[in-house]
Amino acid sequence: MNYKNDLILRAANGENVDRTPVWLMRQAGRILPEYRKVRASLSGFKELVETPELAAEVTIQPVDLLGVDAAIIFSDILVIPDAMGLPYRMEKGVGPIFDDTIKSVSDIKKLKTADPYSDLKYVTDAISITKKELNGRVPLIGFAGAPWTIFSYMIEGKGSKTFSEARKFLYQEPAAAHDLLGKITDSTIAYLKSQIEAGVDIVQLFDSWAGILPKEQYLEFGLKYLRIICDAINEVPITVFAKGAWFALEEIGKLNCNTIGLDWHTSPEMARRLIGTEKTLQGNLDPCLLYASDKDLVKETILMLNKFGGQKHIANLGHGVYPDTKPEKVKLFINTIKEYKF
Repeated sequence: MNYKNDLILRAANGENVDRTPVWLMRQAGRILPEYRKVRASLSGFKELVETPELAAEVTIQPVDLLGVDAAIIFSDILVIPDAMGLPYRMEKGVGPIFDDTIKSVSDIKKLKTADPYSDLKYVTDAISITKKELNGRVPLIGFAGAPWTIFSYMIEGKGSKTFSEARKFLYQEPAAAHDLLGKITDSTIAYLKSQIEAGVDIVQLFDSWAGILPKEQYLEFGLKYLRIICDAINEVPITVFAKGAWFALEEIGKLNCNTIGLDWHTSPEMARRLIGTEKTLQGNLDPCLLYASDKDLVKETILMLNKFGGQKHIANLGHGVYPDTKPEKVKLFINTIKEYKF
């Protein structure tokens, strides 16, 4: 497909670009009044995720309103456990809640491998609608949660600062942990392939809780399964974002992926030293800088761009944009990047 703007695809493939492309994690969401208007008409977050026409609408909003160089399909990483037979719900002010959790080998045996064409058709339908309505303006990003992060929620049952139940399971039931991670991985590969078939141009794996494990455990229970997914997805560029896993950057750099996302704790210089020059890097402005003065935001954005050096870089935040961030600050960040000349 020919795109009016294919900067993100060219950067992910290591090609030279005339400016740095930019998008934001969580760009389709709460910072936009237009999103809140759509959301207000519904019973909750899950209804929005599971209504393809509305998911497509809020996916496209940041392209129209913020001027980003890519759309990312509006969904949630927890659709995978839901499709495997472990449903979740969103509780206001709390986040995701699993009323049932995985406690034993027998619980794992009850789970199925997700069939994206039936269990997750609402996502692929949203992708098809989005692609048609974008009409080649910008590429569309698909995504999934990394197996370790999905595992964490399935064991813990909710968000946590420590995920101590999930971590305890690794020590007490390592064989069962690998069984569950294997099932999640199989489901995730099928899911990503269905997204690609529906039309996404690039996919990202979010390992949000990578940083809570010791290095050796992360290599065994986290990176091992990222590698399997990266090796299985060869139709489109793939980005790996393992938040907090600075300690494994060298190993992450050897994955069969195109782009590595960096959180705001990780300096581009250190990442380049550990990863090498082959991969594209993505990130990594501190999301809290969007609360700073306009002058400081522009200064720090330019400093970030200079640290990455202009090529093999996709500009982003070091994590998702915070919900009370003003859209004007996001636009300033985006426009600073789009106007900057090296």
